[in-house]
Amino acid sequence: MDRRNMIKKAIVGAGVIAAGKVVADSGSKESAAIVGFNHLPEKKGITMGNIILHKAGERGHANHGWLNSYHSFSFASYYNPDKMHFGVLRVLNDDTVAPGMGFGTHPHDNMEIISIPLDGDLEHKDSMGNTTVIRQGDIQVMSAGTGIRHSEYNKNKDKEVKFLQIWLFPNKKGVTPRYDQISLNPEERNNKLQQILSPSADDEGVWIHQDAWFHMGRFEQGKGTTYSSKRAGNGVYAFVIKGSFTVNGQVLEARDAAGITDADSIALSANSADAVILLMDIPMTI
Repeated sequence: MDRRNMIKKAIVGAGVIAAGKVVADSGSKESAAIVGFNHLPEKKGITMGNIILHKAGERGHANHGWLNSYHSFSFASYYNPDKMHFGVLRVLNDDTVAPGMGFGTHPHDNMEIISIPLDGDLEHKDSMGNTTVIRQGDIQVMSAGTGIRHSEYNKNKDKEVKFLQIWLFPNKKGVTPRYDQISLNPEERNNKLQQILSPSADDEGVWIHQDAWFHMGRFEQGKGTTYSSKRAGNGVYAFVIKGSFTVNGQVLEARDAAGITDADSIALSANSADAVILLMDIPMTI
């Protein structure tokens, strides 16, 4: 399968959320047109050396009332040919769900899906028989593989839930669907990076079918660290969750991101108090 068709199938087959509802007939021409699967990125956006900048205010945005979502990459009705993906990172959605509302049951296949709650409680149900609640400090992963169906709802009737939803292309297709969820101790990321995801079930955090490592860190102003990539040829996508950081000389504010390639190490330091960052160390080839 060539690269164009792989991206088409991954986008459309994973299921599309549009205008506050699930587009179940994702094989239709209308659904395909929504995500612009027939376009591949010809440009690299704002580039400084080996750093691609994705500013928070330039993300796609859709407010459906029950869902307020910001898209770092083309998704649903947001299409930007310069922001189709970064390596195997296909989706990074910054979602806020209204009290008692959520995503109805919808399908996914052949995608690694990671959810990171930032505030509130998100209830999950799926076709594998799992019914769980994920909260701040948890991380959830699904390997969609041959196909799953699931729903996600704000469990609370009196407060919003905020979470990051991340999709990665897998390194193997047609796997048996799986679900995992763990609770992490946020104190273990104070002024350092805490690993929350890897390719190995025996390593720290959850694991996925991809040569990827995720780390989160919470830093005091003036504190920082250096991160060394885990795999030759990988790139690092740095996403600032809170506060401000300088990453390899580039200042990033809250919800800004930088995609960094051809670098053995990443130097970061916090420019504000209680600053939080997510690093995604991922293959650059699909």
